[in-house]
Amino acid sequence: MLPQALLVAFFLACAAGMVLAAVLPDRRAPAAIAWVGAEAAAAALASGGGVLATGHVVQARLWSLAPAGTLVLALDRFSAVFVVVTACVYLAVSLFSAGYLPRYLGHYSLRSFGIAYHALFASVVLVLMAADALSFLLAWEAMAVLSYLLVNYEHEREETVHAGYLMLAMGEAGTLAAALAFLLLAVPAGGLAFASMRGAAAGLGAGARWAVFLLSFFGFGVKAGLVPTSTWLPRAHPAAPGNVSALLSGVILNLGMYGIMRVNLDLLPVASVGPGILALIVGTLSALVGILYATTQTDTKTMLAHSSIENMGIVAAALGAGLVFAASGRPVLAGIADVVALYHLGNHALYKALLFLGAGSVDLAAGERDMDRLGGLIRRMPWTALWFLVGSLSIAAMPPTNGFASEWLLLQTLLRSVELSAVSIRIVFALCGAALALTAALAVTCFVRAFAMSFLGIPRSSASRQATEVPRSMTAAMGLLAAGCLAAGVAATGIIPVLDGAVAPLVHARAAGALVPPFFAPGAGGLPPAFVAEFRDLGAEVGKGIVPGPGLVVLHRGGARNPVVFAMSTAYTLAMLLLLLGAAAGAVAIATRARAVTRRRCWDGGLPRLLPAMTYTATGFSNPVRVIFGAVFHPSAPEDTVEVVAGHFRTAVRRSRPEVHVVDRAVFDPATRAAWRVARALAGMHHGRINAYAAYVLATLLAFLVAGRLL
Repeated sequence: MLPQALLVAFFLACAAGMVLAAVLPDRRAPAAIAWVGAEAAAAALASGGGVLATGHVVQARLWSLAPAGTLVLALDRFSAVFVVVTACVYLAVSLFSAGYLPRYLGHYSLRSFGIAYHALFASVVLVLMAADALSFLLAWEAMAVLSYLLVNYEHEREETVHAGYLMLAMGEAGTLAAALAFLLLAVPAGGLAFASMRGAAAGLGAGARWAVFLLSFFGFGVKAGLVPTSTWLPRAHPAAPGNVSALLSGVILNLGMYGIMRVNLDLLPVASVGPGILALIVGTLSALVGILYATTQTDTKTMLAHSSIENMGIVAAALGAGLVFAASGRPVLAGIADVVALYHLGNHALYKALLFLGAGSVDLAAGERDMDRLGGLIRRMPWTALWFLVGSLSIAAMPPTNGFASEWLLLQTLLRSVELSAVSIRIVFALCGAALALTAALAVTCFVRAFAMSFLGIPRSSASRQATEVPRSMTAAMGLLAAGCLAAGVAATGIIPVLDGAVAPLVHARAAGALVPPFFAPGAGGLPPAFVAEFRDLGAEVGKGIVPGPGLVVLHRGGARNPVVFAMSTAYTLAMLLLLLGAAAGAVAIATRARAVTRRRCWDGGLPRLLPAMTYTATGFSNPVRVIFGAVFHPSAPEDTVEVVAGHFRTAVRRSRPEVHVVDRAVFDPATRAAWRVARALAGMHHGRINAYAAYVLATLLAFLVAGRLL
């Protein structure tokens, strides 16, 4: 079959990429990585797309292990969504690497990079195809180690080594928790196959269900970057190369969400509202904390890393809402929420990969990532500026981009909590919805600041004044992702049915029928004539017979008293924006036709020249957010160091405002202090007296005997 043959071609391409990276000289490695990586991505994209289109599950049995059973790989529609997203990101990153990787020639081995790069791609797809716990964990460990190697690529820098070890250590702790969740599922199932776990899930008690959820949610949540296990993310991204940072946010974080969804939507569907409420709250807190810290960072990659925490929180919040709706007997609303989670996950992969590639381009061209020292790059890097602007508009959820489509759908879905009977649950939904709306507003502030301080105004350093545009392979890769951001927003009515096909078997309901009315179908697909006539007057059938698909309107239908709950159309929004821009351009052309345009120096308030120090900086732009949310950032008191000469002259003043991350203050620092207290208490037992040590052994033995007797 074609998808299966394409998967074979994909793994062969990854293997060929590793072989070529091992035998080719370093100077040829960037081109080889670009071509072979792009071919592997194209094969994975075609295979995943084929599964999504046909619904046929691709299966392959590997080998049998007596204790564990048969290792099986399977690609269904749900995992195919993640394969397609992964392939899109890898395709762009591979092309980008052709112009980006030569910076490392003579400094680090591109041979090792190429081997790890292609092996990571193969391991990610294996994670998504694993159909038993052993295959999953083996592929997951390979992915974790390979990710660590790529993050730690610039291993001569001390901060890179520390960031890599932190990521690896926290990831391994999460893997242990996830492995325990699989173990709890495997024991009653009598095997490690996912199919056996599904069959035995109904027999698990409430306590075991909670244990599986908590272990899987927080275990995989480490890799997804959810609060409170997100501290590795802002350290790993700045340490990694620019193209690897794009893979971390666009591919690796998605695997954490895949693990959470695979366990709690497929293997052991949640049966009570408690887990959904917890996921909703954790997701909302992750989103709000992530965007608050992103808004105050001046390092571009650190800012984007905190923004990744925000967006993974949005995905988790959508998933939590879906779990609550499913447990409350609202399968259609659950399907809509799960579609939104997948939609936003894919959207985030596209625009965050684009923004990280843009940050890598700026770093390569200007040798600088500090937004306080950038500025004016739009004149020197116009293509990079254009694509970074598209990514900024997308992540700020501006219509008609993909970020707007998914975030708007999420907020509208949360409002459907009015259908739930419990008042306390509705209050939680309302508070989380308000916090997510605040998050969306702060995201606009964050990325207006990021684009304006980096690309507009005047250069604030010699590095930004001397920057030049990056090679065409890099701008083409960013342009590809930018086109994806616009297409995924405008084509919302085409994407939702595809995602619904992946979600419907898990929630046992169709969301597409409730979101995409078939206005383009003959006879309007059985919709009430009065309903169709009303929306025909509003233009809902504009494009019928020309544009494929059921229509261009996303519309959630209600009952007779409230036939339309919410509606929007990114396609019509784009058309109106183009008309307005065309009208504005025409009006300007007509108004200036008879006038000669003269250019003069800008008036700078009477100053002969505006100095960079006089302009607005990224720090100044974010200062109101820092002040308003001071309780979150909680900077320590400034420390002033004053040196005087003969007691009369102040020669130096040093002010520092160190900030401890709110998660460290609330979670890790208290845990660390408690561990030290226990360690100090236990240290008193090490006094060197043999009789006391013998008493310790005797007391331990007696304790075990008593415990065994009681049990």
